Amino acid sequence: MTSLDKPTQDTDQTQPDDARAVTEAALFEAFGGVRGMVETVLPGLLFVAIFTVNKNLHMAAIAALALSLMLVVVRLAMKDTVKHAFSGVFGVVFGVVFAMFTGNAKDFYLPGMLYTLGLALAYIITTLAGVPLIGVVLGPVFKENLSWRTRNPGRKKAYAKASWAWGLILLAKCAILFPLYWWADTAQLGWVLVILKIPPFLLAVWLTWVFLAKAPAPIDVFAEMEAEEKAAEERKAAADAAGGRHRRES
Repeated sequence: MTSLDKPTQDTDQTQPDDARAVTEAALFEAFGGVRGMVETVLPGLLFVAIFTVNKNLHMAAIAALALSLMLVVVRLAMKDTVKHAFSGVFGVVFGVVFAMFTGNAKDFYLPGMLYTLGLALAYIITTLAGVPLIGVVLGPVFKENLSWRTRNPGRKKAYAKASWAWGLILLAKCAILFPLYWWADTAQLGWVLVILKIPPFLLAVWLTWVFLAKAPAPIDVFAEMEAEEKAAEERKAAADAAGGRHRRES
């Protein structure tokens, strides 16, 4: 059994305050923080606002797409990470293409709704399979990769709880949105989508923080690998030195 496979003691002790701060910072980084949330809301908000006023699908779609691209340009100009802004652009592009193809303004929201449903099922299915998706997403952020699966059972349990929270919250959101897609008009669906954009997300992130704050600290596998590489180099240097002495003595 290698050092990467050795189980650690499962403990329910609460992490110290500095570990809680690390958890909070990692969640903020992984999910984009306040700015990332705003960037995901603005294009949809602009679309529904314009469509509510003039019922012009083309104008609303082009405005939403232009805003998404502008957010990416601003990120690039500030040399900031663009992954969240780019994800927003792709979402808007799919929505625009869908709505333009069908001629139905409500279809601007359909790709995002289907993505939400698929993500909810992914959280639930991966948790049932023993590899909770939230752990796969956050593992690299905490520098633990997938070590929690075999070495940190308390942390695996926390990731499972968090993944269940994400899955059920997103399913509840879908249970509201899909009936509205069939029964409500475009403006009604759009405003409900805007309202439901951030609160469920914040609830899921908060629950994730609660579960992880009570879990054992992550195992820094990168530091362990660096330590093992350094130890191997030292052993090799010692062996070479011993070999040199042996040759000189002989």
